[in-house]
Amino acid sequence: MDISTKGATETDRSNIVDYASTGAKVINRVPVDDGFSFPAEWQTHERSLMQFLPGQNWERNKLIGARKEWINVANKISEFEPLTLAINPSDWSAVEKVLSSQIDLVEFPLNDGWARDSGPMILTNELGDRCVAGFEFNGWGEKFPPHDDDALVKAHFAKHMGMDIYPADMVLEGGAVAFDGEGTLITTEHCLLNKNRNSGKSRADIETVLKNWLGVTKIIWLPNGLVPDPITDGHIDGIVAFAAPGVVLVHTTNDKNDANYAITHKAKQILQQSYDAKGRKLEVIEIPLTSFDVVHMNFYVCNGAVLVPVAGKASEDDIPLGIIRDAFPDREVVPIKGTYIAKGGGGIHCITQQVPGV
Repeated sequence: MDISTKGATETDRSNIVDYASTGAKVINRVPVDDGFSFPAEWQTHERSLMQFLPGQNWERNKLIGARKEWINVANKISEFEPLTLAINPSDWSAVEKVLSSQIDLVEFPLNDGWARDSGPMILTNELGDRCVAGFEFNGWGEKFPPHDDDALVKAHFAKHMGMDIYPADMVLEGGAVAFDGEGTLITTEHCLLNKNRNSGKSRADIETVLKNWLGVTKIIWLPNGLVPDPITDGHIDGIVAFAAPGVVLVHTTNDKNDANYAITHKAKQILQQSYDAKGRKLEVIEIPLTSFDVVHMNFYVCNGAVLVPVAGKASEDDIPLGIIRDAFPDREVVPIKGTYIAKGGGGIHCITQQVPGV
């Protein structure tokens, strides 16, 4: 049976990752049929999830700096909500003396540390149930082999948390999609329609799976994410984020010599002309794109706070931080140095994943 058919009670798992090999409970149905959808990031979390950075894809000098930033993010999150950190058994010595004692550790194999992309996207329903959307992970288009361990990360977490996993025959990283929690999803054509993810699937095929596995009813497509982006191929969480239902933040630049000038202004134009799933015309708030020391848009919303990657330079950080504070007036905005994470291709949002409360 075609897994993209709404209303299907079973899925054809012939080409799907063997999540059951981790001991996770696999449910071969469509999540929307069981009332599941993906909640907004600002809704209350039970906890956050992270993956401690292994050395596989990193040069040693960058690895040391990046691990310090990973640990800083983990420790700061633990001040606002519980945190579970997955770690390779061989990496214990790197965290024993510097990680907050409040953080829970769980062991399983990892290839990399980008929990937003290989970690579990957790859905909820009105019955108070939670499950994991079992999208496949292929190392951002087969760029970083091997990625076999990361392909199973979401299932390891599902087993650890006692949640069912619903396999989907589609590659999707969490950083490629943004949600308002009320049925609206924003993404980019550059990533989701890229042949290195889902060759053979049409835009309509992909939309059907997104609606069936994430419970959304309105999908807004932007052509591109920021450039250069040789790793994620235009993840949405580098250029756009929801701040509230009906309110989106978008990076823009007025430098016409910057390749992102046309990209960001096209994104703004599309968003200004768009309506969400509830029929609201979107309110669009611009955040200036400063440099690629960090991408401020790649922030993470946790209980009571917004953690924002910063370059540590007032000339780059002050204006974006002020706009984010205005957009989240009821939360503490916490700047955290993120230049090594940025060199690896991401930000704080990329290395975190939320577990929604029930």
